[in-house]
Amino acid sequence: MRVLVTGAAGFIGAALSQRLLARGDEVIGVDNLNAYYDVSLKQARLDRLTPQKGFSFVRAGIEDGAAVERVFAEFKPQRVVNLAAQAGVRYSIENPHAYVESNLVGFINILEACRHGKVEHLVYASSSSVYGANRKLPFSVRDPVDHPLSLYAATKKANELMAHTYSHLYGLPTTGLRFFTVYGPWGRPDMALFLFTRKILAGEPIEVFNHGHHTRDFTYIDDIVEGVVRVLDRPPGMNPAFDFVDPVPDSSSAPYRVYNIGNHRPVQLARYIEVLESCLERKAEKILLPLQPGDVPDTCADVAELARDTGYRPETPVEEGVHRFVAWYRSFYKV
Repeated sequence: MRVLVTGAAGFIGAALSQRLLARGDEVIGVDNLNAYYDVSLKQARLDRLTPQKGFSFVRAGIEDGAAVERVFAEFKPQRVVNLAAQAGVRYSIENPHAYVESNLVGFINILEACRHGKVEHLVYASSSSVYGANRKLPFSVRDPVDHPLSLYAATKKANELMAHTYSHLYGLPTTGLRFFTVYGPWGRPDMALFLFTRKILAGEPIEVFNHGHHTRDFTYIDDIVEGVVRVLDRPPGMNPAFDFVDPVPDSSSAPYRVYNIGNHRPVQLARYIEVLESCLERKAEKILLPLQPGDVPDTCADVAELARDTGYRPETPVEEGVHRFVAWYRSFYKV
């Protein structure tokens, strides 16, 4: 297939592009290489992709409507995976306008291009953060998500609503994936595992929010990519059992789906740090802090629908995933 991957220099986007190329797909990557985190890491991910047959790259932001139109006109993608977004819960408090530009303006540009380009399937990144103030665990796609705790979460819920509109009005098959705390080699420097590893190896203290008591459904990058590919290959149809009197939020009379994609094995942050200390063979000096504004105490993904429809089954425990990350980090940064 011809697949357009936005955010191709990002953590998930680069790994997904590698997987698609390996199976023989033609991939065009789009990324603006912004400075939200280390651009050299993004470039290093790209440098692994650009020599490969079937990969081409355009440097552009999806908020640039004209650039998006040009890419679709020239490449004519059959399917699209939109992973470009302004990420980060805490940063959305500092710079809300960045989230409106990328996550809302950018996403409408993608939807319009998919509509006019007759794209077979749009898969897009949502987030576990949409569950917000929910405390019922595990989080189910059948649960209401009406109480976001950050603007980032609100933009991701807005993406789901926008996608449904295009599925309903234009018959565009769309699938939203609510990612749960992705980690692994080539990961993002603003996330806990990367931050903790760098500081522990440098002999610096680490900031541990909520005193390490909160839990996260840490999901290894290979398991995430496997799920994305399985979804990409299965464009949704109408739900024949959809009840307009008692509607469910994860499907529709339109070709629309929303899935959780996570490990379904939450781990307490304190345990996660213990695993990292074991892999690094060093103890961390911890600064214990309260829960940050916008953060949620616990996450856990109910992936029953994704497993039912695609056979998705995450297989990587945190002990193995963290070990692989540390090995990559030591090699990449020559530590």
